[in-house]
Amino acid sequence: MTSPERGRSARRPWPLAAVAVAIALVCAFAAWRPWTPAVDVAPVDIAAGEKVTAVLAPAALSLPDEPRVLIFGDSWTFGSAASAPDLGYAYALGRSLGWESIVNGVRGSGYLKPGLDGGTFGERIAALDPALDPDLVILQGSINDRAQGADGYRAAVTAAWDAVAALYPDTPIVILGPAPQALPVQAATQRIDRDLGELAAARGWWYISPLAEDWITEANYAAVIDSSPIGRNHPSTAGHEYLASRLAEHLLALSVTADAAAEVPAGG
Repeated sequence: MTSPERGRSARRPWPLAAVAVAIALVCAFAAWRPWTPAVDVAPVDIAAGEKVTAVLAPAALSLPDEPRVLIFGDSWTFGSAASAPDLGYAYALGRSLGWESIVNGVRGSGYLKPGLDGGTFGERIAALDPALDPDLVILQGSINDRAQGADGYRAAVTAAWDAVAALYPDTPIVILGPAPQALPVQAATQRIDRDLGELAAARGWWYISPLAEDWITEANYAAVIDSSPIGRNHPSTAGHEYLASRLAEHLLALSVTADAAAEVPAGG
């Protein structure tokens, strides 16, 4: 593993293949970026008694050539239902982009719900190594809070996000919302997606919504989700590869769009 003491200032060009993909994505995403928060939103409950009426535009991702990426989440991040956990989307993302994936996935875990092999998101964030010094943090999920209800949810999310931001203050954070394990999408999953999107917008963090962008639909559900008694409605190995490819597209686009825009002369 690379030493946490390595310099953050070094920024080498990405491999040519990744750059080519990213340039193509600039054209595809320049006019349509549904994960970008609006400039103004209705008041958002962050915690009891606290309101937010405006949001900040997220900063473009600026990553070194071979970044260390902490991917934190639930059983989907763990790699459940893949033929081996290290074939899960979080590992596949690192392999496809040449990034170092540090995977922290706990089955059953959520912001309110403790996991099978660990606590809630907040409890697990408190146990993270401060010396890890990742170049990017991706927080995924979680559908595991569907049965917990809305009471206390936003406060738990806010506390967890405050903790990870304090732990890695110089690290950009991307929120990857819940993906549907069943169709039609359950109302509780939709609520979680809305809550996370609004809370991320209030912080000026990138929010990627698999629900809003139809990552999983009736057309591809059987190819992505293993609904057998063994898979228990988690992504199959092929499904994890698919999710990794969708996430990689977004992360590359979020990194290169602002770089490309910066090269356009003023007034041009």
